[in-house]
Amino acid sequence: MKDKLPDPNIVYPIEGYKDEIYVKPTIKNPNIIVGDFTYIADNEFESHVSHLYEWNDDKLIIGKFCQIAKGVEFVMNGANHQMNAVSTFPFYTLSGWDMSAPSKNDLPLKGNTVIGNDVWIGQNAVILPGVHIGDGAIVGANCVIGHNVEPYTIVVGNPARVIRKRFDDELIDILLKFKWWNKSIEEINNLIPLLTCSDLEKVKLQLKKLTNKE
Repeated sequence: MKDKLPDPNIVYPIEGYKDEIYVKPTIKNPNIIVGDFTYIADNEFESHVSHLYEWNDDKLIIGKFCQIAKGVEFVMNGANHQMNAVSTFPFYTLSGWDMSAPSKNDLPLKGNTVIGNDVWIGQNAVILPGVHIGDGAIVGANCVIGHNVEPYTIVVGNPARVIRKRFDDELIDILLKFKWWNKSIEEINNLIPLLTCSDLEKVKLQLKKLTNKE
């Protein structure tokens, strides 16, 4: 084991490399909430979040240990236009037009965007407003996500479609109960051989034992 433990509060987790950062310590917008050790393959994060306006009250919430590739964009509710009227043109946002802002009930606001833990989001994927992506999911490159994604599910395409579940239902249920991402750094270090093992039956048996001890 290395003498130096991982630190979720540093910006650059790879020494000498500036194009990958831990997101949490860089966040300034209070409506963006990111868990420990989530990283993006870029030197900043907030420009990847568009149309996040405080008057919509929506939040972007991302869990721990997520892996966000270059070019990913999170589109928030401020991008939505009124759709229940003859015109979708946002006169109220532009100077000179005689229109007050519509009520929130007249706008297709979809609530918070929530990304679970240990989610891998591929390059140039677009996450649309109000989407919830479950723990352990994988989002393919160039994917456009307009609907919720179940935990440990792989989605690809535009619009996104499910390819398959990553594991059988029993292992998914065990993982969702075990929540390895909430363990201490020391515990996770000890779990790495199990978390990176491709013998899934062995993993299932070991996790069952560990879960029963808790």
